[in-house]
Amino acid sequence: MIISFEINNAAIMNKQDKPGYLNIDSSLYQTRISAKFENRKPYLPADPKIILSFIPGTVLDIFVTVGQEVKKGQDLMILDAMKMQNRLKCVMDGKVKSIAVNKGAKISKGTVLLELE
Repeated sequence: MIISFEINNAAIMNKQDKPGYLNIDSSLYQTRISAKFENRKPYLPADPKIILSFIPGTVLDIFVTVGQEVKKGQDLMILDAMKMQNRLKCVMDGKVKSIAVNKGAKISKGTVLLELE
């Protein structure tokens, strides 16, 4: 969906913007492409082998060790956040390559917790 903003019937657009095309749901739209849009960081999907914290909290317990084989759905650790104990489960079969946190560690959102091979 493209949204156009206008102030006093004048579109907000930088004069240095270049004309370009956007492909949205197989429809081609002519628009102006800003330098900020052209220089944006490309989207990269998350790496399923790196387990990140999804919320700030405290690591209560770690159920795996480095080198241990893990199966999809297996509990990896417990993260206590906002008085709730969240069990982090493995998203794929693999082997634990490294554990980046210790039991009792206070972590912020986006912290690497462990890595799989």
